[in-house]
Amino acid sequence: MTEELKVLQKDARRKKRIATEMASEVHDLVEDRLWTDYNSLVDIAEKTRQACLAWAEAQQKLESAESEIA
Repeated sequence: MTEELKVLQKDARRKKRIATEMASEVHDLVEDRLWTDYNSLVDIAEKTRQACLAWAEAQQKLESAESEIA
């Protein structure tokens, strides 16, 4: 595996972890605090969406780089 692929893979994994953490935060809000913190839901959901978009972009870059090598 080339150094560039390692960097792209690490970036995609990091962004996936961040998106997963954000999804967990949405889950916790809905499960535990919805009736007191429902005003936070839109903000947290948008941050989760942005984290997922960042992961999707990083994953696409990784897959493109991998297909160039193959």
